[in-house]
Amino acid sequence: MRNEISIRQLSLHLFLLIATLFTTFLAGGFAFGVTLIIILGAHEMGHYFMTRKRGVRATLPYFIPAPPIFIAGTFGAFIKMKSPIPNRRVLLEIGAAGPIAGFVVCIPALIYGLTLSEVKELPLAQMDFSFGSSIILSLLTNMVLGVTPENADILLHPIAFAGWLGLFITALNLLPIGQLDGGHIVYALFENFHKVISIIAIIVLIPLGYYYWYGWFVWVIIIGLFGFRHPKLLDEDIPLTNKERIIGWVSFAIFVLTFIPAPITF
Repeated sequence: MRNEISIRQLSLHLFLLIATLFTTFLAGGFAFGVTLIIILGAHEMGHYFMTRKRGVRATLPYFIPAPPIFIAGTFGAFIKMKSPIPNRRVLLEIGAAGPIAGFVVCIPALIYGLTLSEVKELPLAQMDFSFGSSIILSLLTNMVLGVTPENADILLHPIAFAGWLGLFITALNLLPIGQLDGGHIVYALFENFHKVISIIAIIVLIPLGYYYWYGWFVWVIIIGLFGFRHPKLLDEDIPLTNKERIIGWVSFAIFVLTFIPAPITF
């Protein structure tokens, strides 16, 4: 099955890409914008190439520009499925391909960006807010800079900040809820419990929003608007192989490594 792209469609994708490059440049500079676009592009092209491999029709990535007053200058990117998913195996592989590809690109970007970043001891730093740390960020900052975000303030270079955002976006996409990438993986792995897992995840986000970051409330509202339903597969009975199960659990390991309970603190 072929993905046919018209000149008009290709022009739209290209326009949105250029517009998003522009807004991310304004938000954080050239190095930040290029790095973030590469990370987002890797994530979405991971999905796209897997749809091509598995014979599912899908669009090229749509990048979404945002006013530069927002931290990143973009609301992310997405691809749109144009044909049904045949079975759980394909669903899991498509759902996991994006976060895994994005994660693989984020790590070297973050490591390189950290080598260009500046460390300040906590008593000397005067900042109105700070960005939270994930397990993988703490490990990498300790490896590269010899400190962790818990015992020092790290003034991230724009490339490192793009890497931080990429990891955060990866974690958001891997939330095991609804039609997020994590929701697709849960649906494929746990056919009888995906709704329960989604509801539990939503319940967990509520106290996280109260105690750590109000942004989790926004995510609860957005997810609530889209609902917990998952599109039916053409064949619900084909079981996963060990290969797909390993891919699914690797994805959840990435979620644990990248999740930040308090992304921004004031």
